[in-house]
Amino acid sequence: MAHQGWGPQGPNGPQGPNSPQGPYGPQGWGGAPGWGGWQPPPPQPGVIPLAPLDIGKIYNGAFSTIGRYAKQLFGVMGAGLALLVAAIAGSFALVWVVVEDNWQAVMDADRPTWSLLSPIVTAIVVAYAVLLLLTLLVNSFLTAVSPVILEHAALGRRTTFGAVWRRAWARTPSVLGVSVLTYLLIAIPVVLFFLFWISLVVAVLATDSSFLSIGSVFLLGLLIMPLVTWLLVAFSFAPAAAVLESAGPITALKRSYRLVRGAWWRTFGILLLTWLMVMFAGWIVQIPLMFAGPQPSYDTYRPYDEPPSDFGTLLTDVYGDSLSGLWTYLILSAVVGMVVQLLATAFTQLVGGLLYIDQRIRREGLADSLARAAAQQ
Repeated sequence: MAHQGWGPQGPNGPQGPNSPQGPYGPQGWGGAPGWGGWQPPPPQPGVIPLAPLDIGKIYNGAFSTIGRYAKQLFGVMGAGLALLVAAIAGSFALVWVVVEDNWQAVMDADRPTWSLLSPIVTAIVVAYAVLLLLTLLVNSFLTAVSPVILEHAALGRRTTFGAVWRRAWARTPSVLGVSVLTYLLIAIPVVLFFLFWISLVVAVLATDSSFLSIGSVFLLGLLIMPLVTWLLVAFSFAPAAAVLESAGPITALKRSYRLVRGAWWRTFGILLLTWLMVMFAGWIVQIPLMFAGPQPSYDTYRPYDEPPSDFGTLLTDVYGDSLSGLWTYLILSAVVGMVVQLLATAFTQLVGGLLYIDQRIRREGLADSLARAAAQQ
């Protein structure tokens, strides 16, 4: 299978609810039971059986994908994250070069004026906007990596770092569009709620009415969360559709909505359980680090008649001989945090991608198409 995507009709010929039934049927492997009610097991060319997936098979498929494709999966995601970190560091360095003279002038001035502060504020705002766009772009790239891996893992095919990188980068604009549109759709009810809340508060204060109406606004605010949750789940398959079907952003959102419709609660439950598992695992790893760091050395700390001349002097006085250990701890914490973030992102995206594949197996007979594509490898 080339990089044309699976498409709504499968990776290898027409499929769908009204297509001719192969041995896998619209629900995957099965068909009519054989002698004694026995059914042959579904084929499994890759990490999942070509049949409807229960929660155990979904999680097993996600862990198997991580195990078999760890180098490609985390290699590409780690390289993308490293580029983001380099961009952030470069942006901070560039901002400092631009505003260094202005910063020194502000520090030397008794009363800093806006003419001195404006270049610093402008540089920070521009850098923040650029970093926000870069972060959104890299996150979209990282989101595209897991479906690209699943494209090979479901069929048991080998792949390389370069192939995954090129395919994920090619689909990043579409995934980015999906992310932006999803954020905008979620922002609409949130913004409308806050505007309504502000207008109601103003009306209550202007008329000196009872603040009971404010309580009703709070209850209304509770209704926003279910709506936002519904939107997030309804469009949760859009990144997978954007990658695996080579779909545009709007088409991917429509595909996700149609596939989730009728299976919203199941999708929500599995995604929620996955999020809780990832969050709990992250806590197990990171909480011990919070207590393992060097503690302030109160024996060397002394009160100041005047503030220290620089931040380095303050750290030396507070931490004493353990200052070198502090920097080691901070670097280690940052590395562990990045690793945990990569694992969490990969696992949650793989589960979402497998849920997408499961819905297509159940509704569109994708199992038959995948089996024929695997047989032609």
